[in-house]
Formats: sequence, C-alpha cells, structure tokens
Amino acid sequence: MNVHPELLPAIERFELPDELGFGDTLAPVMYRLDYADGAWGEGQLLPYADISIDPSAKVLHFAQVVFEGLKAYRGEHAQVKLFRPHMNAARFNRSCARMLMPELPESLFIEGVSAVSACVAPLVPGLPGQSLYLRPLMFGTQPSLGLAPSDRFTFLVIASPSDALITGALRVVVERGMTRASTGGTGNVKASGNYGASLHSSMAATDSGFNQPLWLDAREQKYIEELSAMNFFAVIGGELHTPGTGGTILPGVTRDSVIALAGDLGIPVREGRIAIDTLLQQIRSKQCTEAFACGTAAVIAPISVIGEKDGAMYELAEVSGPVANRLRDELLDIQEGRAPDRFNWLYTAGM
Repeated sequence: MNVHPELLPAIERFELPDELGFGDTLAPVMYRLDYADGAWGEGQLLPYADISIDPSAKVLHFAQVVFEGLKAYRGEHAQVKLFRPHMNAARFNRSCARMLMPELPESLFIEGVSAVSACVAPLVPGLPGQSLYLRPLMFGTQPSLGLAPSDRFTFLVIASPSDALITGALRVVVERGMTRASTGGTGNVKASGNYGASLHSSMAATDSGFNQPLWLDAREQKYIEELSAMNFFAVIGGELHTPGTGGTILPGVTRDSVIALAGDLGIPVREGRIAIDTLLQQIRSKQCTEAFACGTAAVIAPISVIGEKDGAMYELAEVSGPVANRLRDELLDIQEGRAPDRFNWLYTAGM
C-alpha cells in the first residue's frame, strides 16, 4: 500500500468542528484502489480530495455503483475498533456480483477500511453514540455510452467522524403506492440506485411530518419489508418479529447482530412475513407493544407511531420500550467497549 507524502500534513491541519452531525464532516484521508486489465492494482492512502471522472463513464449512465456502510469506535490505548467488517466485505461482494462488477478480495476491503480508520485514529470521536462512519464504494469508470458493463473500476473508502444519526423516536408512514424492490431486482444488495429510487417517498414522508416510509412488498402490497435505510422489528406478544430477508430485503449487519443478541438474551425471534394490516390491528389492541428500526447509521431507533396517508395514526404502547432499550444498550456496550466482545465482532484497525 502506498502512502501519499502529503497525508500526514493533511491530518495535522484538520480540526473537528464542534457539531459533527452525521456524514457531514469528512475525514482528510481516503483509500483508493483501481481495477483494469482484469486485475486490482496497489492500494493508496491519499489526502481526501476531488476525483476526476470521464463524462461518459459507465457509472454516470448505467448506475454501476455499490457501497457499504460500517462504523469504527475509539478503543483503549489509542486503538480503533471496526464493527464486523468481514460481514460488510462479504455483502459488498454479493452486491458486486449482482451488478457485474469484479470481486474485491476480502483482504483488500479490510486493508482499505482498516488503514483509513487507523490513519485518522486521533479524529475518531469518543462520546457515547459517536463513531467514525466508513463508506466503501466501487463504481465503473470505463468511458463508453454503450449499454454494457464497465471493464474498469475504482474502489474508494472515505470516512466521517459522526454523531448518532437518530436521537429520538421515529414516526413512519406506510407506503402503499410506490415500491422499493421486487423479486428478481436489487433490493437484497447495496446498489446505489435502490436509495435513489426511494428518495421520492422519503421526501414525501418528511413533508408530511414523518421520518421515513415503511415499504411493503411489490407483488401484493400487504407485507412489511423495511424502511428506506433500516430494517424493521416489532415486539408482538413478547416475541421479536422481523420480515425474512428473502430476495427483496437487505440483510443488514445490525439486523443480524440484533437477532444474535436477542437469542443470547433469551428473547424469542420470529423471521417471516408480517402483514401490515394485521400489525396495525395488533398495535391498536396493544398486542404489539414496541416497534423499532435498526441499521448501521441509526443503530436501534424506536418507532413511536405508524401512520397512514389518509391520516390514521397507530401509536405504539411503549416508545423506547424494554426490548428495544435492552438490545440497544447491549449492542452499544459491545461497540463502544463497555462490555466484553463475546461474539468476536470487533476488529482492531491497523496500517
């Protein structure tokens, strides 16, 4: 791995702002790796800067781009701990395969996220809820307007010292018109187009006083899938329910961690179809006591109300209820180093 000579001065000049926000403050370092002639080159640690791209690059015309999101936390003795990076690496390659992009060896994915994290260790915030958010991405750079996959690619890792994305409860609205993903599509991978296609409903939700839409299945518009950037859970009759991933729902790293923690804590977990109309009735009858969303950026965010576009509102009996609170505390205690890493989820960053 090559290290740019101006990298250290760029880090030394950088100052964290008083207010971080989420994803707004970009670390002064990035990792770059290029693919051409059927092979990956050598990774480079560079000062964060603009990149040059041909106007006819495939990514700009055919959305041949995938990404990941993961976090690193300040550990003891100036160490930085990445949370489950190997799971992100595996999902990244599933996304690449779906989008006809070359496999990135796990060792190179880990090299990129680990090197960036270690390099900016002094800039990793350490207050509860804060982290270094990492965004690995790959995109096609071949200049051509023909409808065909690119044969050249760039892999980047950028990072953002960030506060928690969500600090309060979510208000979500059922999306019964548009759909996020359909069987045979790209809903189960992190293709960037998935998120672009969700923006219309997401903005309509915020304009109506909600935080995010709750997406339903494309075929019948009956069954809950996920939120625009988070997986969905509900506590029904004392059991934890979540939609099965199938082929349309992104298998979230935080989702997997929540399921593992719940099992370890003796909380029954049911993965399967959740009919939206049945759930709304269960909220009214208080059989469903809690609902929450989870994802890398938000960790675990309680849901206070599920609304309909006709004005109907279904308020959860317990907002920040005992199940969501316990799972969130357990997860954050592991991530932030207050509890033993009994699942071996943390990886020490290094160059």
